Amino acid sequence: MYNLLLIIFIFSALLILHTYLFYPLGMMFFVKKSKTKINIFDRTETLPQVAVLIAAYNEEKVIGEKLESVFKSDYPAQNIKVYLGSDASNDATDQIIENLQQKYKNLELVKFSGRVGKISIINHLQSMGDEDILIMTDANVIFTPDTIFELIKQFKDERVGIVAANIIKESITNEGISFQEKKYLSLENKIKACESNAFNLIMGAEGGCYAIRNNLFSKVPLKFIVDDFFITIQVLNRGKFTLFNPNAICIEDVANDTAGEYSRKVRISSGNFQNLFFFKNLLFPLWKAISFTFWSHKVLRWLTPFFLLICLISSALLAIQQPVFMILFCFQFFGFVFPLFNYIFKFQNTGLKFIAHFYLMNFALFEGFIKFTKGIKSSVWQPIKRNV
Repeated sequence: MYNLLLIIFIFSALLILHTYLFYPLGMMFFVKKSKTKINIFDRTETLPQVAVLIAAYNEEKVIGEKLESVFKSDYPAQNIKVYLGSDASNDATDQIIENLQQKYKNLELVKFSGRVGKISIINHLQSMGDEDILIMTDANVIFTPDTIFELIKQFKDERVGIVAANIIKESITNEGISFQEKKYLSLENKIKACESNAFNLIMGAEGGCYAIRNNLFSKVPLKFIVDDFFITIQVLNRGKFTLFNPNAICIEDVANDTAGEYSRKVRISSGNFQNLFFFKNLLFPLWKAISFTFWSHKVLRWLTPFFLLICLISSALLAIQQPVFMILFCFQFFGFVFPLFNYIFKFQNTGLKFIAHFYLMNFALFEGFIKFTKGIKSSVWQPIKRNV
């Protein structure tokens, strides 16, 4: 029994270390350049027609800046059409957009009379035009002048199905959870860049900004929550590349509201388990690049709350015969209560803040799994309050 518990403890710990340490470090150390030559557009060539799709709900604080950043792009203005769906906004969002329509004739607003959610809006907006390339983007993700061109240029290569942007996270303060989120998401971008270089794939383009061939877009089931992952995997299933372009830079504000970010993580986590069961056929065989990446970057992270519990329980049982495991058990137990300590004492030490953040986000993953098992009734949700 002791040997079995020891194997379970070590195996669970190694899986956590693989997804959070060994895999990221291995990718960043060994994969620094793309292994495949991709044909790209030159700025002097005839460039594809682009449709920018935006779903917005009460985005009066950011929608004006967002649209200006799109239309001030150095991409040919005649090649850009913006379709914006307002999800029954009850602030000044619609008025701001209507005012901008007087300035930009290639801006189309669709008002929805009742809350329908981002997925319904995106599915509808995609059907409105026939542009070659779609850019999916959130209202609070601000483009730089060359964002659109950098997203589009690799589509000259017919093997490319999706190109994800390099979304730089910024915040007006490092209070709350914003500092930890910025560091974590910056690491995510580095991992995606390495996966793109190594395998010509990323496991889910971040929904804040990515481009996709219109003819590869798959309608997302209405009760699905994480639409960007669903769309990305459908493109991979059709044998196309999903790439990350570090030069396609755009800016997104990061919320410092810990409670709001926790709720968002719970929601996304429930959607992650939706996708896990929907795309379970990708889990094997392990030697395929898509399966190895799926396990290493996504699945093991989603299962980390369970591995943490297994390590905690097995170390408690092992401590009966080996006192050293009591020390490990105590360290793990304190890890579980670290988010509470952080809430009370407001840690300033970076290491302590990251420990608290790690466990808090795994609590969110576990709660998201519980919500998934109970059944997801709707994909409509309340966005986090913007910092700006």
